[in-house]
Amino acid sequence: MAATQRTKHTIDATGKILGRLASEIATLLRGKNKPTYTPNIDAGDRVEVLNVAAIRVTGDKESKKEYHHFTGYPGGYKSMQLRVLKAKNPAEVLRRAVDGMLPKNRLRPTQLKRLTFRT
Repeated sequence: MAATQRTKHTIDATGKILGRLASEIATLLRGKNKPTYTPNIDAGDRVEVLNVAAIRVTGDKESKKEYHHFTGYPGGYKSMQLRVLKAKNPAEVLRRAVDGMLPKNRLRPTQLKRLTFRT
């Protein structure tokens, strides 16, 4: 098998909508933009996102969308609003959106490692 040629894509997130940007990034990370795309081969590119704090969401998602996780302890169900998570760590909002758009298989962690953020 030949070595994969990975290019680096730099995307400016200023004023872009969260979901549309996340789907564009997921496509680049999977390599679906290449003519040699194969679902079981990790041939995607590297993606660097600039100005993640300037990302937008539409409607009332800023206050109504919540992220949940369970700590494993009794009463450990935690939730956080989008605006709180965005204020705390804006890159995490975009990372979670891209994470949800990648396939749930063994390639997912390595594809996510190629996503970097710079402010």
